[in-house]
Amino acid sequence: MKIENAVVLVTGANRGIGLAFTRELLARGARKVYAGARDPATITQAGVEPLRLDVNKPDEVAAAAALASDVTLVINNAGIAQAGGFLAPDSEEVARRIFETNFFAVLRMSKAFAPALAANGGGGLLNVLSVASWVNGGDLAAYSASKSAAWSLTNALRSELAPQKTQVLGLHMAYVDTDMTSSFDVPKTSPEDIVRRALDGLEAGQDEVLADEITQQVKRGLVVS
Repeated sequence: MKIENAVVLVTGANRGIGLAFTRELLARGARKVYAGARDPATITQAGVEPLRLDVNKPDEVAAAAALASDVTLVINNAGIAQAGGFLAPDSEEVARRIFETNFFAVLRMSKAFAPALAANGGGGLLNVLSVASWVNGGDLAAYSASKSAAWSLTNALRSELAPQKTQVLGLHMAYVDTDMTSSFDVPKTSPEDIVRRALDGLEAGQDEVLADEITQQVKRGLVVS
């Protein structure tokens, strides 16, 4: 699908990758960009429509779907992470909390907006995933597991939404220079680069974007030190 003249909703749009998406969408000629955040007052980007949206609250998701019924592209960007392994004392609680945002909220949003996408010609669904969809060293155990589940969800949605001509794209990347990764002393890609590659892939009709070299190597099965 094309971004020019599209109507797009971005979750977690107040910072990081979400904010970069809103800016690039506007630069590419999107007709309207709904910028979803738990607190609309945190949306500072000019030219977007702030939208109260906590993806973990079904009533807010339903309200957003009713308001943004003209949407042609949904970008499921909102996500959380927490360091720690599965043998940590609080691992079950951490896993439930992370899965609620990284998996169940993506499912909730996709179900809520699928009818609008169908009514508006099919459009697209872009799910922000991770290289952690395929590897789990235990440092971010629950996060990695949630992204594996979200990858599987994305693949299933691609098949289920094909009859209504909705393009479903999974975006995978390693570390991105955002608030979420500020405590990690590792090489990082800028959110602007990630977003440009994601939207290039969407406009080219791709099902999957591997947005950096590390992710491409991992997908090829190479060992990365």
